[in-house]
Amino acid sequence: MNLSNALRMTAGLGLVAAALSAAPALAEDALAKLKAQGFARVAIANEPPFTAVAADGKVSGAAPDVAREIFKKLGVGDIVASISEYGAMIPGLKAGRHDVITAGLFMKPERCAAVSYSEPILCDAEAMLVKKGNPKGFKSYGDIAKDSEAKVGAPGGGTEEKLALEAGVPRDRVIVVPDGQSGLKMLQDGRIDAYSLPVLSLNALAMKANDPSLEIIAPVENTPVYCDGAAFRKEDVALRDAFDVELKKMKENGEFAKLIEPYGFSAKAAMSTSRDKLCGGPN
Repeated sequence: MNLSNALRMTAGLGLVAAALSAAPALAEDALAKLKAQGFARVAIANEPPFTAVAADGKVSGAAPDVAREIFKKLGVGDIVASISEYGAMIPGLKAGRHDVITAGLFMKPERCAAVSYSEPILCDAEAMLVKKGNPKGFKSYGDIAKDSEAKVGAPGGGTEEKLALEAGVPRDRVIVVPDGQSGLKMLQDGRIDAYSLPVLSLNALAMKANDPSLEIIAPVENTPVYCDGAAFRKEDVALRDAFDVELKKMKENGEFAKLIEPYGFSAKAAMSTSRDKLCGGPN
């Protein structure tokens, strides 16, 4: 190898090394930038209980509340929200109009290919309302099928009716219930042993009923869980990872549950799954 070729190779290797070292540095700079500007620009949809904007302009809702707290822990003082249609959120994020999406944007493989999601934050999953103490020990629709006398109430033609039938609950033990109040009354009267709806719906029903003789089982085993996460640009994966570190701490110490459960979300549902499962692979 002559001297000129050796110099060219050395220079080329130097450029490759510089490019590789620059990538994480640029990603880490995203957090430094947010710290310097003092806030993170978040995209929301103004769809309670996921996100909400009060008459005075204050941003609340479960997703912004979690994001605000995590960014504070990361040294970013506050969040500034802008309302966006769901279909415009990812393009807006990529174009630099937002720093992160905190809006109940559920993870789907095609979205995971476009953005870097945090671990799950807000989930909707199937749930069951049962008598306090769950006397029949229900964890799944399959458990109801195995109990020859158990009856489950569900909306006619809904997902819960379909899941119960698919799990083997006989047609005559899947009781079609016209509305939430009817399902609640049937359970209280002992005409059904469980009433099934999504977590958010049952939480809202239980809060209104304020009946200490009832409890919610969520998520129902072997049923789908749909979750959002904070969504970041692909190049901001280091910022996403820093966000995840604080999110994990909050899940473990109970702060997470205290933030989201007053809105009707289940912390247990969010902790029962993962980004990789929901995205169909690493994100």
